[in-house]
Amino acid sequence: MRRFTLRTGIRWKITLAIAAVGALIAVALSLVVHSAARVSMLESARETQLDRVQYMSRNVDAGRKLPQNFVINDPELPSQLRQKVQSGRRGTYVQENPRGPQVVWAAVPLGNGQTLSLHTQFRESANMVRDLDRALVVGSLAVVIGGSALGVLIGGQISRRLRKAAAAAQRVAHGDPGVRVRDAVGGVVRDETDDLARAVDAMADALQQRLEAERRVTADIAHELRTPVTGLLTAAELLPPGRPTELVRDRAQAMRALVEDVLEVARLDSASERAELQDVALGEFVSRRVTALMPEATVRIVADEIVSTDPRRLERILGNLLANAARYGQPPVQVDIEGRVVRVRDHGPGFPEALLREGPSRFRTGSTDRAGVGHGLGLTIAEGQARVLGARLTFRNVAAPGGSDREGAAAGAVAVLWLPEHAPTTTGSFPIIKLPEQ
Repeated sequence: MRRFTLRTGIRWKITLAIAAVGALIAVALSLVVHSAARVSMLESARETQLDRVQYMSRNVDAGRKLPQNFVINDPELPSQLRQKVQSGRRGTYVQENPRGPQVVWAAVPLGNGQTLSLHTQFRESANMVRDLDRALVVGSLAVVIGGSALGVLIGGQISRRLRKAAAAAQRVAHGDPGVRVRDAVGGVVRDETDDLARAVDAMADALQQRLEAERRVTADIAHELRTPVTGLLTAAELLPPGRPTELVRDRAQAMRALVEDVLEVARLDSASERAELQDVALGEFVSRRVTALMPEATVRIVADEIVSTDPRRLERILGNLLANAARYGQPPVQVDIEGRVVRVRDHGPGFPEALLREGPSRFRTGSTDRAGVGHGLGLTIAEGQARVLGARLTFRNVAAPGGSDREGAAAGAVAVLWLPEHAPTTTGSFPIIKLPEQ
């Protein structure tokens, strides 16, 4: 089972983090302020009640009439407060009221053994607490919104820098050695993004130097082999006719073809190849070349179009794709031309998963189902020639009937060449091509 993954940008992650922290801090402070304010108001109300009842106790002694809410020997006086007053002490008590606000009691003993008490509801203070809570909620929302806006700004800046770095790294991966991630990131503020950019640039430089060294070694070896292989072929022509002579010639010719392929790969890797552009009718051109290279293949022209390309390089790509289909696939081989798109399909076991995932790789022919011979240079050369044309070469498998995903269940391999709408101006350029639904 595939695990569900949620992809979000770093901008929104930072915004969410700041908003969450701001909300937690605002809630915590609001609870502390609410509790402290309520306790303070309640203590103030109790002191006020006690002062009033003490003042009124002196009026009772003078024989004056008691105002409302002042009661002598109130039967509803809470028992805890009654016991305290009977012991000769004054006190206050807060009584909970499930149907309304709290009731604040205050009581003092009188000289004749009686008790004077006063009780009022904690209504005005409760309204003040509600107003305070409302202000705290508004303030908390303002903090969260302000923090979120700040997170969007900070996260957006970091996200833009990372996107620039990713775009520059993609250009480096596509073979543009002049791009530097650090220059693409730019900016005045220095942070970890610059460290990452410098590390990527250092890695790209090291890989470029290593690849260049390998290319030079490969080219030098191929050049050194060309002369003795040519001499070997010449010597093989002088041998008397017979089966051993045919074997020697066959192996010498195979070695010569390998040397030429290695030299071609080295030239393509050096990015020094230039396309010699001509206007050709793609359908007619491909039809004639396929007929000459593989007469048994089926050609279908869905829509013909005039394209500006290099005929020699296009023929090389077609030849390698057809040779790959003939060697590793199964008949029938079908070639479709639709506008600027050329598809080559066979009905064999399909491309290996490594090729579909990573693309063609030299000296790797894939699984034994599709390759037990060869050097893996055919598709590598085809992809390199496509880059020179500014085209794109993609590979996919046709699913077997029933949609099985088991190994070897493919019903054929499809190589698709996407020619650009405009002729390339530099070697290896990659035009942005919108791929139609397959």
